[in-house]
Amino acid sequence: MKILYISTSFPKPEESSTIYTDLAEELVKENHQVTVVVSEEKKKSSKTVSLKERNMEVLRVTTGNLYDVNIVEKGTTILLMQYQFKSAIKGHLKDREFDLILFESPPVTTASVVEWAMKYFDCPSYLMLKDIFPQNALDIGILTKKHPAYYYFKNKEKKLYETASIIGAMSEGNRQYVLEHNPSINRGKVRIFPNAKKIAEAKYDSSNEFRKKYNIPDSAVLAVYGGNMGKPQGMEFVCEILKDNKSNKDIFFLLVGRGTERELVAEAIKENKIDNALLLNSLPRSDYEKMLNEADIGLVFLDQRFTIPNYPSRVLSYFEKRLPVLAAIDESTDFGEMLIDSKAGDYAIAGNIKSFNGKLNNLIHNAELRKAMGQNGFNYLCENFDVKDSVKLIQEHMVALNQDMEV
Repeated sequence: MKILYISTSFPKPEESSTIYTDLAEELVKENHQVTVVVSEEKKKSSKTVSLKERNMEVLRVTTGNLYDVNIVEKGTTILLMQYQFKSAIKGHLKDREFDLILFESPPVTTASVVEWAMKYFDCPSYLMLKDIFPQNALDIGILTKKHPAYYYFKNKEKKLYETASIIGAMSEGNRQYVLEHNPSINRGKVRIFPNAKKIAEAKYDSSNEFRKKYNIPDSAVLAVYGGNMGKPQGMEFVCEILKDNKSNKDIFFLLVGRGTERELVAEAIKENKIDNALLLNSLPRSDYEKMLNEADIGLVFLDQRFTIPNYPSRVLSYFEKRLPVLAAIDESTDFGEMLIDSKAGDYAIAGNIKSFNGKLNNLIHNAELRKAMGQNGFNYLCENFDVKDSVKLIQEHMVALNQDMEV
């Protein structure tokens, strides 16, 4: 197939790899022709350019800034992006033919671009649904039902689901939520499409080079978190965890990432003189790999107020490195059930510090359990979250769609 992939996140090869770059590369590997259209923040690039990356054409469209900015600037960027994408596609791809438009949400505003492109190129679309917006923003107090923006984005969400020929939900919980709250959707077009990645065999290094570099005690169990530190992660509870365990010399917490709530964690560590925790903005790619190789536990955090079933993709890297996973999550997600069913980790409801600490201490003092859970996680990754299977799912779903269209 000739695939037009519209995205807001597609790192350059020298920067990093993500579940999105893994999928695009695997599609190319399976002889599909992929053209990527992705936003490039104006702070990084002043003009739209077409480049050859990862054996595919990548059209980097200059837009406003999306990351590490306030909600007003981010909202403005998202609203204007649809017009900038259309203009770039017309200018660079107008004479092309495509068999499928692949895209992810958020943002929900991509729907207008996709709807236009479906007509322009006369082809169906496949939505990879990664978050349910604006309900997620409503849950954690970023939006209220009294604000006009909520109804604007709610209408955009409805349009998003109407536009997509196929909707790929991350889990059965996601699928059921979408169908329950959107009864007008054709049930047959909502399929399961899990987060997935290209799986690499873990490289083991007993030198503890990373620990030495960052002064992490060899004797401590190293619990790591890498990713966004914003309101969706419920960083207030993370601060509570750090404060409650600051005298526990058997554990060391390492948190790597950026986000609107990062300073909350930084202040908690400083004000409470927590010396068994380290907060880093970012790491060189080589150091990040070493961190995961030397870690003992992978952490996942979700705000307890969520009513939507989130399914954090962060777990894929932990599973790949054979790390047992400990999650502090909400009651609505089916993510915790997956950890228990796969015997790859454990979870507590965010906000319940006693429960979380109990699970944490169970892992701290049981190396054999950590090892068994880590191996179970790797096995589960290979069986359920391999990007090769994602390509097969897209192909199968497209065959089914074409058969339905022929009837």
